[in-house]
Amino acid sequence: MRQVYITGHGGPEKLQLRESADPLPQAGEVRIRVRASGINFADILARKGLYPDAPKLPCVVGYEVSGVVDAVGPGVAEDWQGRAVFALTRFGGYADTVVVPLPQVFEKPAALTHEQAAAIPVNYLTAWQLMVVVGSLSKDESVLIHNAGSGVGLAAIDLGRHLGAKLYGTASAGKHDFLRERGLHHPIDYRGVDWSPELDRITEGRGVELILDPLGGAHWKKSYKALRHTGRLGMFGISTASESGLIRPLAFLKLALSLPLFNPVSLMNDNRAVFGVNLGHLWHENGKIRPWMETLLRGVTEGWVRPHVDKAFPLAQVGEAHSYIEARKNIGKVVLVP
Repeated sequence: MRQVYITGHGGPEKLQLRESADPLPQAGEVRIRVRASGINFADILARKGLYPDAPKLPCVVGYEVSGVVDAVGPGVAEDWQGRAVFALTRFGGYADTVVVPLPQVFEKPAALTHEQAAAIPVNYLTAWQLMVVVGSLSKDESVLIHNAGSGVGLAAIDLGRHLGAKLYGTASAGKHDFLRERGLHHPIDYRGVDWSPELDRITEGRGVELILDPLGGAHWKKSYKALRHTGRLGMFGISTASESGLIRPLAFLKLALSLPLFNPVSLMNDNRAVFGVNLGHLWHENGKIRPWMETLLRGVTEGWVRPHVDKAFPLAQVGEAHSYIEARKNIGKVVLVP
């Protein structure tokens, strides 16, 4: 098997393709020959030493794959062999072969390519948790989606359209036409103008009921202020930590100093709520995740879940894939293909 290792903290040059023996599935597991692996921003943070959950170096990251089952462990029905599936992985996804516990495996819809299937698990489950499970977004409410052109951003647009919400989103101007076609009602150029007064202008000072914010730091303060009464702020990342250019301890210190302090009394008086989402900390809640995914798979059949893959890179070009995402060139998902 081939795997991409993070050999040290730093730039894309720290990613190295290595070969090793094929893994064998243990009890309750299946082995998948990977056709596509999803890339997430957490992987880039791990490479830079800014992701506390990452395994010790050298390590193989990757939270999602799609492929074909070619072996099963004890206790798994033999008819799983040969099935096209996609799966959540607790790291290890940057590989051409993975072993995964059966509860984390789902049959791939025939309508989707393997690349599209690899774009579903992290992006759509995160968006579902943000918007439906915790965010409680209702028909005719409004939502601001930061980084609307990202994988989670496009997933949130799909879910927001399905729920009947008013959709605002921040993205660079070059992505606006595409985002409008996907269903975003009001794209905001965060590079050309300050998004906060622009949102205030187009909502006539009301703000929005829900904000999805993966930026972190001082951005959370601005997002909180942009909430309407009864509004909810969903935080699910700290992508700004990767932009400071500082070494790891200083980057964390700068981030910590910029974080907002949410006071319970002020939350009550403002009639607002804040919450966090980290899909990587829900591995023990498979009883929740599977029903969410089953709903999303119905969405594939009904046409309101539409995973979009911007670009597929060969496994050996993983460094170029990371650089492509860091340059904010992608609209939607970037995947690796063996």
